[in-house]
Amino acid sequence: MIKLRDYVAADAVVAQLKSADRDGAIEELVDGLVKAGCIPKTLRQDLINMIVDRERKGSTGFGKGVAVPHVKHEKIKKMAAAIGVSQKGLDFNALDKSPVYSVFLLLSPVDKPDEHLQAMENIFSHLQQDTFRRFLRQATTTKQILDLIEEADAQQV
Repeated sequence: MIKLRDYVAADAVVAQLKSADRDGAIEELVDGLVKAGCIPKTLRQDLINMIVDRERKGSTGFGKGVAVPHVKHEKIKKMAAAIGVSQKGLDFNALDKSPVYSVFLLLSPVDKPDEHLQAMENIFSHLQQDTFRRFLRQATTTKQILDLIEEADAQQV
């Protein structure tokens, strides 16, 4: 069974997003994945454009203060995710029209659709839990978020 720590890059966890809008938050998280060495800097703008474009077609803000932007790219070799928390909330054009406070950004290789699906199921199963969402939203440090992920993985059956 796949765990959050299998693909969440510790160095791409942003406990306090600086951006006040969706596109800025997406840039911050992609930058985190570049800095963490998960994706080459040469893909940065291409990935940002792909994610923003996907959000324009249909929001990944599924409600309850959470969004899970995700794309597959042929140059990505290994699945990687960044997590960002916004203290003020972001307009992600979410289904419930509420602001988004927690963002899981997932990048996957095109040739591993099963892995992508497993990761999405894993993320959603945690985000469906009120306590997980609440603790994630209240986290103000990277360590708190990483501790929450460790705890969530340990409880996973």
